Amino acid sequence: MLILRPGRPTLTERSRNIEYNGVMMQYFHWYTPADGTLWTQLAENAAALAEVGVTSVWLPPAYKGAAGGYDTGYGVYDLFDLGEFDQKGSVRTKYGTREEYLGAVRRAQQAGIQVYADIVFNHRMGADRAEEFRATPYNPNDRTEPIGPLQTIKAWTQFTFPGRKGAHSTLQWHWWHFNAADHNAFDHDTDAVYLFEGKAFDEDVDPEKGNFDYLMGCNLDLNNPDVRTELFYWGEWLIDTTGVDGFRFDAVKHVKAGFFLDWLRHVRRHAGRDMFAVGEYWSGKSELLEQFIEATEGNLMLFDVSLHYNFAAAGNQEDEFDLRTIFDDTLVATHPTLAVTLVSNHDSQPLQALESVVEAWFKPLAYALILLRRDGYPCVFAADYYGAHYTDTGGDGEKYEIWMESHQWLIDKFLYARRAYAFGEQYDYLDHANCIGWTRLGTVATPGGMAVVLSNADNAEKRMQTGSPETTYTDLTEHVSRPVVTDKDGWGTFACNAASVSVWIPA
Repeated sequence: MLILRPGRPTLTERSRNIEYNGVMMQYFHWYTPADGTLWTQLAENAAALAEVGVTSVWLPPAYKGAAGGYDTGYGVYDLFDLGEFDQKGSVRTKYGTREEYLGAVRRAQQAGIQVYADIVFNHRMGADRAEEFRATPYNPNDRTEPIGPLQTIKAWTQFTFPGRKGAHSTLQWHWWHFNAADHNAFDHDTDAVYLFEGKAFDEDVDPEKGNFDYLMGCNLDLNNPDVRTELFYWGEWLIDTTGVDGFRFDAVKHVKAGFFLDWLRHVRRHAGRDMFAVGEYWSGKSELLEQFIEATEGNLMLFDVSLHYNFAAAGNQEDEFDLRTIFDDTLVATHPTLAVTLVSNHDSQPLQALESVVEAWFKPLAYALILLRRDGYPCVFAADYYGAHYTDTGGDGEKYEIWMESHQWLIDKFLYARRAYAFGEQYDYLDHANCIGWTRLGTVATPGGMAVVLSNADNAEKRMQTGSPETTYTDLTEHVSRPVVTDKDGWGTFACNAASVSVWIPA
C-alpha cells in the first residue's frame, strides 16, 4: 500500500477564464461496418448520448470517396456527393445516404448535440480520366531533391463526376488544379513524387521529408484561383445544405496553414456565426504545433497528440512510467484553451498506419485525465465507448483479429461526474511517480466538488483537500467501498486500487 503524505497543492492557472464543460465524441472508427447504417444509428442514439453528457459529435467524411460505399471518406472523390449520386459503384457512402446524413444532423441538434463535419482539403483520389502533362520526379523521402529531369507523364488527374452531371457545381478538375501526384503511367518502376510543371510545393507545411505538402493521391494546388473559389463556395454550400456546427480538418500538417484561416473566415462570415474548428496535426513536436497556432492566429483548436503518446507510453511501461510527467510537453499544459484532448482515434487504433495503442488497463485512467480535469476539450472515441471487433492485415502481412474493449460503463460515470461535480478551482497533487490526484472544490451553486486519485502500481491512498469540510465522499466507480469523511478543513485520505482510478463525490 502506497501512503502518500499531503503536499502543497498547486492551483492550476486558469487561462483566459475559459472552461470547456462540453464533451466531444468521435462517432466512428476506421473499421465502422460499411453497411450504410451509421447515420441512422446516430439519429437513434442522439438522445441517449445527450443524456449521458455528450455535447458534440465529430462525424466521418460524409462525401463520396474513391472506394464508393466502402470508403472511409478520406480517399476524397467528390465533395458535393453526400450519398446522392450513383458514383464509384454506389449511391450511398459507407455511412448512408444524403437524406440519412441530413436527418442524423437534425436529430443530433434537436437533442442538443452539435455536429462537426470532417473535411479533407489535401487531396483527391479516384479520377475519371488520365491526362498527359509535364512534371519533375522528386525523391519521396526528400521532396527537396529532384531525381530526374522535367518529363512528360501520364496521371489520373481529370475529375468529371459523370454521375453528378453538374449538379451543385459545374467545375471539373484537371491536372492544373493540382501540384503533385505519385503515379506515372509511362513509368511504373520509379518511386517518385511528381511535381507538376509550373508548380511548387507549399512552404507553410510540416518539414518532414524536406517538405510534407504532398501526402497522397492528387495534391490540391491551393494557390490556384479556381481551387480556392471552389473550396470557398463548397464551404457555403455545405453549411447551407447540412447546417453543421463546426469542422474537423484532416491532415493539416500537409496543407499550408494560412489557407485554413482564409477558409474559416469566409465560411464563418457566410454563416453569421462563430463555427467551431479543430485540426489534426499529427505530431508530437510542440514547436510545430506552436508554429501552426501562430499561423492560424489561434482560430483552430488542435488534437493533443503528445498527450495521447504519453498515455500510450504509460500503458506500455506500467508501473515504470512516472505519472508526474503525464502532462509533459502536451498542448493542454501550454495551450489549455486550444487543446482537444483524446485517448485514441481512428488513426491510432490497432492495425492502422499511425498505430499507437493505449493499453486497455490504462484507458480508464486516461479518460479520467481528460474528462475530469478543468483544461482541454475532451474527445471520447467510439471504439473505446462501444467497443469494436474487426480483422485486417498488419504491416507484416499477417491477418489479425482485433477486439477493442468497451469502457462505456466507466466513461458514463466520468461524464456524470463531469457535468455534476467538475466545477470550481482545481488543486493538483501530481507529486508521486505511481499515484497522482486532484480535487475540484465546487462552487456556491455546485458545492462539494470531487476528488480523483489514480495509481499505475499498487493500491494507494492520497491525502488531498476538498472545498467541503466534514463531508462524506463515496467512490463513484465502486472500486473502493469504504467512504471518506473530510476533516474540519476539508482534507481527506482518498484511496484507489492498484492500476486503477477512483472518483470521489459527495454522498
